[in-house]
Amino acid sequence: MNTLFIVLTLLIPIFLLLTKGRRSPKRVPPGSLGIPIVGHSLHLLRAMRANTAEKWLQQRIQIYGPISKLSLFGKPTVFIHGKDANKFVFTSDSSTLSNSQPQSVKKLLGDRCLLELSGQDHKRVRDALGLFLKPESLKSYVGKMDEEVRMHIAMHWEGKQEVKVLPLMKTLTFNIICALLFGIERGARREKLVDWFQEMMEGMWSIPINLPFTRYNRSLQASASIRNMTKDLIGEKRMELAKKGVNPHKDLISCMLSTRDENNREVINENEIMDNVMLVMTAGHDTSSILITCPNFS
Repeated sequence: MNTLFIVLTLLIPIFLLLTKGRRSPKRVPPGSLGIPIVGHSLHLLRAMRANTAEKWLQQRIQIYGPISKLSLFGKPTVFIHGKDANKFVFTSDSSTLSNSQPQSVKKLLGDRCLLELSGQDHKRVRDALGLFLKPESLKSYVGKMDEEVRMHIAMHWEGKQEVKVLPLMKTLTFNIICALLFGIERGARREKLVDWFQEMMEGMWSIPINLPFTRYNRSLQASASIRNMTKDLIGEKRMELAKKGVNPHKDLISCMLSTRDENNREVINENEIMDNVMLVMTAGHDTSSILITCPNFS
């Protein structure tokens, strides 16, 4: 009993020091920031894994109204809901509202991707990425995508009595991403990239505690490995583009490297290429695989 009393006596002052300054002034939304660092992250992650995140948010709206404060992934956060909130977000300029991701996500994807840029920088990078998605460019990708789909069906579907569709769609999506974003053919290099990417995604929405053996620490290491591979690929693509007859739109890295301004200088630097390849790879993976898995009830 005495030991417990001593432990509590030591811990309570520490807790009070950690929470000091977290008390909100009067003119802030209602709600609680939760315990330091962790905040409401575990509750949200649990709801996301159970596919009940929308219900979790609706419960917050019922308790606090359409505007409330909370803490996610180590940062104070304001949650807003409703048509007025949508109007505010989509009509505000960069002086009122700017793109920003949690620090944990920023460390994984980089600070020069579209999610972090605004103004002219955002337009410059967005325009360069747009060249990769032009209709005439997309036509040239059909053949490669068809090849990947045929190989995938032959390897994972033909002759099988039972298949798990969503995991296989994620495999297919990532193989297409490897081909169109990185220009990496099947083999050991692509397999390494798949392993690193899966490790990185495991820590994308985790508590951002960077200690050895934590999920977030492993995710950071995987992200660094992907960036090193991307840097090597950029060097290889530059050498290929220096040769005549190479298609500058055969993959995303080549496309961004070949984008030039009026003075024939590269529009996007190496860090921006790496960060935005990471962003497109991450954004396109789960969204695309889930979309093509959903049955058509129409």
